[in-house]
Amino acid sequence: MTNHCDYIGRFAPSPTGPLHFGSLISAVGSYLQARRAGGKWLVRMEDLDLPRVVPGAANNILATLESFGLCWDGDVLYQSARFRSYTAALERLDQHLYPCGCSRAEIRRHGGGSTIYPGTCRNGLPPGKAPRALRLSTRGRHISFRDIIQGTRRQDLEREVGDFVIRRADGLFAYQLAVVVDDAEQGITEVVRGSDLLDSTPRQILLQHLLGYPTPAYAHLPVAVNHQGQKLSKQTHAPPLDRSRPLPALWRALCFLGQHPPRELLEGSLDDFWQWAVRHWKVEKVPRTLAQPESCAIIE
Repeated sequence: MTNHCDYIGRFAPSPTGPLHFGSLISAVGSYLQARRAGGKWLVRMEDLDLPRVVPGAANNILATLESFGLCWDGDVLYQSARFRSYTAALERLDQHLYPCGCSRAEIRRHGGGSTIYPGTCRNGLPPGKAPRALRLSTRGRHISFRDIIQGTRRQDLEREVGDFVIRRADGLFAYQLAVVVDDAEQGITEVVRGSDLLDSTPRQILLQHLLGYPTPAYAHLPVAVNHQGQKLSKQTHAPPLDRSRPLPALWRALCFLGQHPPRELLEGSLDDFWQWAVRHWKVEKVPRTLAQPESCAIIE
């Protein structure tokens, strides 16, 4: 286990396609927070959802990070190589888990369209149902934490989320378990990521408590959206980053994160950019809310 006295941050993309501006926001924010603290910045490939992994995407992502001057520490961790660790954690959670035979469609149908799990199988599988997934009981669980950017957050897990999946019906481990195990084993002291994952944090803190892991600090960055208000992603056809012109995208990312970079950085080198960015990075300047990248357009 890594020494938790030193700052260790991370960037954890999913190799389901090339990096886009929304991904860059998380990469830049987490990188600068780590470098400003004089700490380490790790890269983890969250390739756990094997059916969605695009061949070659992981190498493409790493090449893009390098071309943007985002240099990571140590070896890249691949979740697809860590099933043994997730299995061990699953066994430690055994008393809090139960088999569930409900499909997503059934949950939505019985919940009037809601995806909050009502605990149908918590006290045993109903007649005629075969076990599909493993769920973790959230009965009576409340989580409160203070996010560095978003402020104090509270969640009644049973009422607002319901018992959540730890191992999926297809046998794969759920993201919530894998990310908690990986953060603990890598010694992550602070998680800097997009606020689209803010709702997942109480589930991860609960798992940390149950597994006896330390809870890192959290800082959730604003999410970049398109003109329709949709998060920039592969699903919303966000264009990939241009490796041949990193400075304009990096300048826009800094602007998006509230850092007010001078235009002169666009004419300099990558080294000049990162030296200025690390020296002037202030997480307290980062806005809470999502925004369109065009609000940081470069006027020629």
